[in-house]
Amino acid sequence: MNVTPEVALKNELARRSGTSPQDWYLVLKARYGMESAFTGLRTVAGEGAVVSQIFTCATAVNPILTAGLTPRYAEIDPNTFAIDPSRLRLGTDDRAVMIQNTFGVVSDEPARATAERARAAGAVVFEDSAHAVGRMARGTDGSPLADVSIHSFGVEKLLPTKFGGAIWLSPTLQASGYTADVRAAMVRELQSIAAPSARQSFAARSYRNQLRVITRLPGRLGGVARGAMIKAGLFDPPISAQESRGHQAAPVGMSSWVASTALVNLQAASRIEAQRSRAVAVYASALAGSVMVPAGASGESEAAPLARFPFYVRDASTAEHMISELSRQGVPAGRWYRPALFPGVQDPSVYGYEPGSPDLAISEDAIARVVNLPTNVEPERAAEIAEMVKRIVAG
Repeated sequence: MNVTPEVALKNELARRSGTSPQDWYLVLKARYGMESAFTGLRTVAGEGAVVSQIFTCATAVNPILTAGLTPRYAEIDPNTFAIDPSRLRLGTDDRAVMIQNTFGVVSDEPARATAERARAAGAVVFEDSAHAVGRMARGTDGSPLADVSIHSFGVEKLLPTKFGGAIWLSPTLQASGYTADVRAAMVRELQSIAAPSARQSFAARSYRNQLRVITRLPGRLGGVARGAMIKAGLFDPPISAQESRGHQAAPVGMSSWVASTALVNLQAASRIEAQRSRAVAVYASALAGSVMVPAGASGESEAAPLARFPFYVRDASTAEHMISELSRQGVPAGRWYRPALFPGVQDPSVYGYEPGSPDLAISEDAIARVVNLPTNVEPERAAEIAEMVKRIVAG
């Protein structure tokens, strides 16, 4: 039987995650689905806070703001890059807690502890699995742990897709401590999302070619052309200027073309994940003893298919030197997530973030010292990159 790309994509997400297709909702960008879910939550639970972390992207916090809720930040565990449950304190105005599978690190035990604390406080458990599409933190019975799980096919994620997001709603969401209406409210918001306009669909389809043209233009022409296309609505950047100010465009659904593209990549996910796992294993082994490799990145038994391989160096200046030297040698090293609320926001107070707060000292230290490496490379290349890192560390 012929099915639409959207239905096929939901079926594949369900197959990979052991869930039901009817519990998946598709959007043009994961952040749009997050906003809709938070809006549904607010309509039932009222105003309040969502507990997240500053070791994240600004676009993971903007949906909280645009939904009319308030972000509040908890400390992370530097080994898992997610909220440290032992330091998590919740109040009566906390409506939700976000478990973030940063870089694709999915840590079940800490996530269970965080979820237990959240539910004891009557808060909905959200999971940001943007870096681990199709993978979720699991309870002791093997079922998905979160009430709401967010997955992304967007830029710089696990799969080589540039647009698309998927939201999973637990069929038992009403057990989170509010009422049975909270899930229904989220469903209404997700189902009411508008279809993409012709211009938005064009921007998604032409993104790759546009990027190739922009990056090949000489001098400042690339920036000028990029700005002009953004102004005309023909180019959709990963993070817009308005998003750095805490705003977000109205949620938009997924086009059939994006669904088809995401489906093709998702069907190849096992091969892609295996390749990334091999690179992670090489990095973890080769860099042990030279830099601080977090336990979540090295894996307890086998290497995880991470979107990037993170490690810590001595301080911020060492981290910047490392990135500069690796880039000079042709390695696309990253500084995710430095500065906080990456890639930085115009006014931290809009986000409820006070730089230098002693309550976030661990998170800020991690932000200052983190470096990450590409995992979409073959093991031989990963070994070469690891040797570069060691040489730079040795001076």
